[in-house]
Amino acid sequence: MTAPVFVVDAVPGAGTFLLDGPEGRHAVAVKRLRAGEELVLTDGRGGWAACVVTAAEGRDQLTVEVREAQVDPEPTPRITVIQALPKGDRGELAVEIMTETGVDAIVPWAASRCITQWKGDRGLKALAKWRATAREAGKQSRRTRFPEVADAMSTKQAAALLARADFAAVLHEDRDHPSGALADAPLPAEGEIVLVVGPEGGVSPEELAAFEEAGAKPYRLGRSVLRTSTAGTAATALLLGRTGRWS
Repeated sequence: MTAPVFVVDAVPGAGTFLLDGPEGRHAVAVKRLRAGEELVLTDGRGGWAACVVTAAEGRDQLTVEVREAQVDPEPTPRITVIQALPKGDRGELAVEIMTETGVDAIVPWAASRCITQWKGDRGLKALAKWRATAREAGKQSRRTRFPEVADAMSTKQAAALLARADFAAVLHEDRDHPSGALADAPLPAEGEIVLVVGPEGGVSPEELAAFEEAGAKPYRLGRSVLRTSTAGTAATALLLGRTGRWS
């Protein structure tokens, strides 16, 4: 089994390091790590250090020795999912499984047909939950570069993001749409891929027109219709395989 991952503000390059605070408490009290066991420290931005535990003190302090430190390059092509806001906790589920799969960035989108709308303090709390979920899922899946979770965007802002992409697509439920399947779409070898996942009620004709004007064509995933909380994961997995990032 691979070594557990813990998040630090700055990754040590060499020598010894004291892991304390919430991460130290998790390592000592939950993971019960002891001298001689291995762990990885990461800043969630690509930097990481392979370490071995030299001592555990109390319930929230762990002293480790750095054995190796590196910075992983940014993956390419980069995959961003513009995710319409699902209802309930399905948004956090979508963030969790997309993070585990390997998405690079997630953009919450307030689509017109979303039942859930982020407003005021409620919106700020929901965004904080998405970001915390991405962080924890990144640790759990042993990632060293966690996905960025952007501020919620309007349709106009999402269209501007699509216009800057090297490849942009809207996941569409129409199996007979002339754009065809995402599995057959021409993909760039590098740069930015941006996907739009609509709400349960679908992308409205006005939103679809705005996205097509920005250069995002509609594509289907398969013959079945996926829920908004799982479509982004399926599409990300497909693209990771097709672009060689899963080779």
